[in-house]
Amino acid sequence: MTPEMPKPHDWKPEHLRVAINAAGVALWAWNVDTDEFTMDEQGFELWGLKWSGKVTFEQLSAHIHPADRDRVRAAFTATRAILGPYETDFRILIEDEVRWIATRGQGEDVGIVGRTMFGIFLDVTGRKQAEEGNELLAGEMSHRVKNLLSIASGLTAISSRSAATVEDMAIELTERLSALGRAHDLVRPLPNGQGDAALLGDLLSVLLSPYDDLGAFKGRIRVAVERMGVGQSSATALALVIHELATNSMKYGALSAQAGTLDITSTSESDDVVLTWLERGGPQVKKPNGLGGFGSKLVQRSVTGQLGGAISYDWDEGGLIVSLRMKRTRLTS
Repeated sequence: MTPEMPKPHDWKPEHLRVAINAAGVALWAWNVDTDEFTMDEQGFELWGLKWSGKVTFEQLSAHIHPADRDRVRAAFTATRAILGPYETDFRILIEDEVRWIATRGQGEDVGIVGRTMFGIFLDVTGRKQAEEGNELLAGEMSHRVKNLLSIASGLTAISSRSAATVEDMAIELTERLSALGRAHDLVRPLPNGQGDAALLGDLLSVLLSPYDDLGAFKGRIRVAVERMGVGQSSATALALVIHELATNSMKYGALSAQAGTLDITSTSESDDVVLTWLERGGPQVKKPNGLGGFGSKLVQRSVTGQLGGAISYDWDEGGLIVSLRMKRTRLTS
């Protein structure tokens, strides 16, 4: 038989404390005259501080992220003039950890007792990370769609140069777009049970076949890499990098010119695998100004984060040379 829940008038302070702790709520009181904060134990734990009963606003401010500090000061000062409830989100630093906190309370001195205002702190790090992840995903998807449209336009131009009739052009373009679709599938992780490692050469073949005027590796795109497996997660990162390099080459580099060529080779250096991307026969290339767009940042993050390596560019007069260094253990995982 299920025990009967205590009625509200039977609740004790310890019952309410259990509920508050379970919800991850930290309680605070702020004396608007002395600027002292009183927090419960959960509040000090949330801020990464040792229990001391009271803490000044200045002491708390020292733990607020520098980019948010002035905003939080202004927000707390303004709470007394705000009509109704308020909520402010900000970051705090606990050694190397960044934690998001939401503070909530009632403004316009509602509920103020003896010059003391009351409110709560909530750890909203998970929610903020999810929001940042969604924003990154939206940006990546937008960038990817733009790239695909640019690639489709470039493939149409390639097909028009090599086809003798409209029918031939339609067939060639369809084949190239189909190959592009197969390559695009490699940019996302496969569900469990749908495949393990792919050979490095095969992976590059599928990724680059849509860009070759004469078909995969029969013409101006040549690949000579060692025989080794690429793990599922690493294939995703590598595919992102190759797609970005190929798209840029089709826009500005060797693949934008009918006589342009692309050679990809690999060498082993200790625990690293180094891919060399060599473009020749295209228009003269120049080092871009500025920090680069979303695609460049995406490539850098994929190489350093998922592949444990580095990427470098040599804007040689004869054409772009890219060196992609990857940890062998990361590449095969």
